[in-house]
Amino acid sequence: MHIGFDAKRFFFNHSGLGNYSRHTVELLVRHAPENTYTLFTPKPGGFPPPEGVAVCRPSAPAAWFPSLWRSYGMHRDIRRKHIDVFHGLSNELPADIRRAHVKSVVTLHDLIFLQHPELYKPVDVKLYTAKYRRSCREADCIIAVSRATAEALTAYWQIPEERIRVVYQGCHPQFLQPVSDTVKQQVREKYHLPGHYLLNVGTMEQRKNLLLIVKALHAGDFGPLHLVACGRPTPYLEQVRRYIEEHRLQDRVHLIHGVAFQDLPAIYQMSEVFIYPSYIEGFGIPIVEALSSHVPVITTRGGVFGETGGDACRYIDPDSPEELVQALDDILSDSDLRKGMITKGNAHIRQFSEPVIVQNLTRVYREIAGL
Repeated sequence: MHIGFDAKRFFFNHSGLGNYSRHTVELLVRHAPENTYTLFTPKPGGFPPPEGVAVCRPSAPAAWFPSLWRSYGMHRDIRRKHIDVFHGLSNELPADIRRAHVKSVVTLHDLIFLQHPELYKPVDVKLYTAKYRRSCREADCIIAVSRATAEALTAYWQIPEERIRVVYQGCHPQFLQPVSDTVKQQVREKYHLPGHYLLNVGTMEQRKNLLLIVKALHAGDFGPLHLVACGRPTPYLEQVRRYIEEHRLQDRVHLIHGVAFQDLPAIYQMSEVFIYPSYIEGFGIPIVEALSSHVPVITTRGGVFGETGGDACRYIDPDSPEELVQALDDILSDSDLRKGMITKGNAHIRQFSEPVIVQNLTRVYREIAGL
């Protein structure tokens, strides 16, 4: 088969949707090399494509209007490249995908903008609803990254279950590899990391709930333990900073932005506990990254989190610093509990392995292509 991808996020996004796009294409190239792959992008970006993967960009005059080409001109190039299946990796398909006369699939990551519209600008809610719902309507099949997302698609947009396939995300294989002591020390020095720390990774926005961890650090008796939080800042961070200053936690909370992706495994593996108290997610890939790094995980009770973390995590109320303090006390003081969580994590992440994901993805491609 010849698989085409809407690859704008592949080339230009450094976090969630970009990581998903790159990882999906890379693992398909590794584990399903019998197929041909082409990335469609309105302009070149900073991330190189995998070896052997073609890149299709618009030629003039379409190249002068990249957004228009992506929505209303890409179909000509999709048809010209003789694509068998076109995959929109980040919630979208070209508006005129049917004019390409090709089978199509779109990955929907979440419907948080509908479930919690207060977290978004009203204009963004309208834009996402229009674009993503249209893509779901046009696609031959919809991939949901979790059962929770699949259920939301049915609940909010009445999409029949038979049109949806759940294909879990995985994490980059670098998280499964032990990092040497030398590299760990280099990363520690690069980011000025403390000797012992709790870890949080993710955009520093309201729904990720970083403030809960800071409150627990203040309320608990954790000795020399620090908190390291890595992620892109948003205006919410000012609220977190105010709490840090008011409670004199400046020396114990380390807010790090712009962490290189290749440095994350070392940062995970040097941590004592990974904490992810987000209110809502489509999947929660940092949980899988932490479990793959053999780190105990505390995350939110309910929603998608039990699906992502299985029986390997400790679950808490995201509005209760007291529950988080108790969970940390239990894990930090009980080595058997810690080892047990790590062992369960090793077993749980097998369902997110690359061969399993590729098998599920190619099954969808073959199904809609009639092969």
